[in-house]
Amino acid sequence: MEVNVLNIKGEDTGRKVTLNESIFGIEPNDHAIYLDVKQFMANQRQGTHKSKERSEVSGSTKKIGRQKGGGGARRGDLNSPVLVGGGRVFGPKPRDYSFKLNKKVKDLARKSALSYKAKEGAIVVCEDFNFDAPKTKDFVAFINNLKVSGKKQLIVLPEVNKNVYLSARNVKGSSIQTVSGVNTYRVLDANVLVLTEGALAALDSILK
Repeated sequence: MEVNVLNIKGEDTGRKVTLNESIFGIEPNDHAIYLDVKQFMANQRQGTHKSKERSEVSGSTKKIGRQKGGGGARRGDLNSPVLVGGGRVFGPKPRDYSFKLNKKVKDLARKSALSYKAKEGAIVVCEDFNFDAPKTKDFVAFINNLKVSGKKQLIVLPEVNKNVYLSARNVKGSSIQTVSGVNTYRVLDANVLVLTEGALAALDSILK
């Protein structure tokens, strides 16, 4: 699949790049995508939830009623779970939600997500670019020139570029990511994927 290369002004440079079929042209594996997105979402969870159990609630331990004959449930003390303000039974405890996923499965998931974007025609390739200084209006002009404004964009760069990142930081719907940080969730979450030539070459070497 060939894609035209645009410059920072959105003009066709007359050059074309061929998207690697082994990355952008595979049959998407939905289950691999599901697992990778599930892992990404699980890793975002702090897992710091906690409720107090019977032994942790502050209150008297004096037995508040006779064992039998009261006409209700047994209540040893004020911390009993059957009373308002008592401890909670089987409440949440801090835990780690992360889980292991094989590298080959993660690579397959990313390739599947990129293949979906290629099939949808939602990939734009542009020349490598930079801004002289962090200016939001320069970035807004850039996405307007590429005709991707108003859409949720993921701009992928070959390496960290502070000026581009700071310029896009306040633009709603725009996200800057380096090739090493591209993941299945972010690719699928974007409406359009903007790849620089350098990022495309780096993707080929990473996901070969």
